[in-house]
Formats: sequence, structure tokens, C-alpha cells
Amino acid sequence: METPMSAPPKSITGGCLCGALRYEAEGDPLYMGHCYCADCQKASGSAFIPFMGFAASALRISGPSRPFVSPAANGGVATRNSCPVCNSLVFGGVVGESDSFTIYAGSLDDKSHFRPTIAIFACNRPQWALLPPDVTVFDRMPPAG
Repeated sequence: METPMSAPPKSITGGCLCGALRYEAEGDPLYMGHCYCADCQKASGSAFIPFMGFAASALRISGPSRPFVSPAANGGVATRNSCPVCNSLVFGGVVGESDSFTIYAGSLDDKSHFRPTIAIFACNRPQWALLPPDVTVFDRMPPAG
């Protein structure tokens, strides 16, 4: 009797504009949403950054990255990584240290993997930046858990 094989985990890939910095994530993201904080607006040059969270164990990063560290809203620091060649913003977290990472959805190879469920720091959202339907909206950072 044959036993059914489980489906392989979903693979989500992406990277920078020039291809020097790449990632592959296995499985579903822990969370997905839009961040409207002032720092994400400045970093992206837009009204928000669309993000997906993954455990470090689910993510493989290849190629060089250039980290930029700035104060975070929670009192800690935020590390955003870009490609040192083309300057594309690709992911958040400290390689070799962070237990989870944030992938910026604009860097996805297949944008259909991104389906936001939350909007954070909505108190900073410009009126012209429309919220996606059916997202849970938080004026600031939601409680952990």
C-alpha cells in the first residue's frame, strides 16, 4: 500500500534589482502586512513598506548585504539591509544574530505570495495611501503574541 507523501514546503524567493543579493524562504510567512512608520516611509521613499516575517531557520540569504541601523519605535534598533551594488532595500534583521527576519515584499520574485493581514503604525499613514481590504489596523506596533 502506498503512503501519501506530504507536499514539499512552499519556497518563496526574491532579491535585489541587480541579482547580487538573494534569499529563499521555506514555508508560509509568520505574518504579512504594511508598516506606515515614519522610518519605513523614509527608507522606502513611499508611504509604507510591505513586509513578510520569517523565522531565521526558514530563510537562506546569499550574496552581500549592507546593513543600516537606526533607532526603532520599541526603543531598540532596526536593521534594514540593502544590496551594496544596486542599493535595493531587501530585508530587515541582523545576519547571523536575529531569530527572525523581515522580507520586503517589493523584492519578491512572485508578488502573489504577499497577502497583507495587518497594517501597523497606521497613525502615520498618509490619507492618499489606501489600506488593503480586510487588514487589521493598528495605530502603533501591535502587542507581541
